Amino acid sequence: MIREFMSSDLPAAENIWNEVVKEGNTFPQDEILTDDALSFFQSQSYTGVAVRDGEIVGLYILHPNNVGRCSHIANASYAVASSMRGMRIGEELVKDSLQVAKKLGFRILQFNAVVKSNEKAHKLYRKLGFTPLGTISGGFRHDDGSYEDIIPYYIEL
Repeated sequence: MIREFMSSDLPAAENIWNEVVKEGNTFPQDEILTDDALSFFQSQSYTGVAVRDGEIVGLYILHPNNVGRCSHIANASYAVASSMRGMRIGEELVKDSLQVAKKLGFRILQFNAVVKSNEKAHKLYRKLGFTPLGTISGGFRHDDGSYEDIIPYYIEL
């Protein structure tokens, strides 16, 4: 089940988000959430959480990708607890975000930086109808200082 984030979800949501940030291979953020975590999740247009057996196992944030004349384009980020990966939770999160984005009046959902080596994400986004927009060479910097290509995606809602 996926539902809207509540403040009582904060410990689990923060742990999952920070786990992905620390892994350093998908999120552009390089600093973990600390005292600002609650305001971060609450400041999004929507934060959804995946719940299994009463436990938070994943989440997503949804917000405008830009301002003004481009504010009808949404952006989202997804995080799944490492112990729950491979169980289609990410797919459920993406599908839910598509529905929520449309309800909120967004017309497009765009991912700015899908790391080239994240083959599971590429496969999922193509399966769900997203269009890749090309390759940005060296668009992602790893913690070791190396660079990897990124591929932006979009889908019309």
